Amino acid sequence: MAHQAQREEIENKKIIDYKDVAYLRQFINPHAKILGKKRTGIQASKQREVTEAIKRSRYMGLLPYLQA
Repeated sequence: MAHQAQREEIENKKIIDYKDVAYLRQFINPHAKILGKKRTGIQASKQREVTEAIKRSRYMGLLPYLQA
């Protein structure tokens, strides 16, 4: 879950890259589900970019689809 200080950093980040796995892990819960906009507290446009990056990362095998 992102806090206020992290939200500003997230919103100022220009490019959300699917290869930045450590960054994307903040936006998934322990069961590997993508957290919603209300939980992360970021703008809708950034949330869509994060979601797309997570899905690309999963397709490439960098993030899991399910957490066992």
